[in-house]
Amino acid sequence: MGMANIIALLVSVCLLLLIFELLREERLTFKYAVGWIILVVLAILGALFDEKLFELAHFFGFELASNFVFFAVLAFFVFLSLFMTIFLCQQNKNNDIMIQKIGMLEHEVNQLKKKKDFQANGKDNNTASE
Repeated sequence: MGMANIIALLVSVCLLLLIFELLREERLTFKYAVGWIILVVLAILGALFDEKLFELAHFFGFELASNFVFFAVLAFFVFLSLFMTIFLCQQNKNNDIMIQKIGMLEHEVNQLKKKKDFQANGKDNNTASE
């Protein structure tokens, strides 16, 4: 195992520990940590079994394993961006629905306040005239 593999392994393990710490502190949900965990596990496997990485790169037609790794990481981030965009759109839709519901509730509360004020003023007028 070369120095580059050891460094890659150390960085990957540190990143995995960071992900678990973020999960423990509930600053990251498991739903969104899965992709990162998969990426880190693949990086650890690539650092431990670099000969398989070279074979896999050659199988897919890459002359250099580094080109294959860069392509795989780029593809991962493209898919991650797509999923995050989908999530963002869903959140925006949910926010719009909540804003509408809050507006309807505020309108209802204002109507009830007006009705209460009208009833209270009507009773005051009746008692004052007696």
